[in-house]
Amino acid sequence: MTQACESSSMEILEVGLSERSYPIYIGERLLENDALLNREISAKQVLIVTNEVVAPLYLKRLTKVLGKRDQHSLILPDGEQHKTLSCFSSIIDKLIDHEFHRDSCVVALGGGVIGDIVGFAAACYQRGIDYVQIPTTLLAQVDSSVGGKTAVNHSHLKNMIGAFHQPTSVFTDTSVLKTLIPRQYSAGIAEIIKYGLVLDESFFEWLEKHLEALLALDAHTLAFAVRRSCELKAAIVSEDERDLGQRALLNFGHTFGHALESLGQLDQWLHGEAVSIGMSIAARTSYSLGFISDADCERIDSLLLRANLPVAFKDLDPDKLLEFMQLDKKVGTEGLKLILLKQIGEGIITAAPNDSILKSVIGAKAKI
Repeated sequence: MTQACESSSMEILEVGLSERSYPIYIGERLLENDALLNREISAKQVLIVTNEVVAPLYLKRLTKVLGKRDQHSLILPDGEQHKTLSCFSSIIDKLIDHEFHRDSCVVALGGGVIGDIVGFAAACYQRGIDYVQIPTTLLAQVDSSVGGKTAVNHSHLKNMIGAFHQPTSVFTDTSVLKTLIPRQYSAGIAEIIKYGLVLDESFFEWLEKHLEALLALDAHTLAFAVRRSCELKAAIVSEDERDLGQRALLNFGHTFGHALESLGQLDQWLHGEAVSIGMSIAARTSYSLGFISDADCERIDSLLLRANLPVAFKDLDPDKLLEFMQLDKKVGTEGLKLILLKQIGEGIITAAPNDSILKSVIGAKAKI
């Protein structure tokens, strides 16, 4: 449910999970809302974890807002390649060195990498302490900060070590997106497009009409896109917290995308870029199985390209991609499942087709 609160420019979404329910605050300049931040982050011991890019922009401001309490900070290196057990351990070391108790709170100030590492550390420290998400990238605001999936990477495989641990609140300050580089911003739009493709055809159509305004960070357009994305994800998470059923729809493009990231050793592609390519492959696979039309595939690729996102790649061996896909954490005893499109706005969970179909689709994308 969405409701206006405290300011005409702020709204609240509720992620309904019984005793683990929590609010998502969406609005501009939330990092300047001292009363709200202090109300939601009430612990006497607070550790703020951020990275070397975000810290110069927002750490001092947040530290000042949280005021006089037992407060510490930790600045990690930036990048997916640092989403590791080593960085996870540095958070645990900090909590232990400063004698943090079970009623303390860790604040994740950054993008998806920071949110995932902090959430996993909070899940593990003393068997679970509170954490708060303050996502500073569009991708984190519309996707990774919501839903309680926390993880680090193992070697070159994505998110293989993690836990489900819900935040106590999420602060989505859309004004911080003005500091993002265009490539990072477009990577977030990939996840927004995903919601339209698998859950809401009318939202996909809205994105087709308003993409240029979204790229220009028009305040009204951005607020609606973020809110609708969070609404769609919150509804799914409330019904399937632990990803045992329909929540898998939110992995559209991700099985292909995670394999691409792993093949690129996690630093060639931004996550949203890899997901964009993955969604294009998944759409073409859907067409190969007779679900959607060629025109639908062209329509999907057109929107991704307009968002400055890739839909193909060069010099990739389909066999290698399929090999990494089989290592995906979502592969079960029944084999690999894919999220495909029955139609635009309606995703389906299905067994992966035979390798010859997938190799054909992947091979065509590698030659574009």
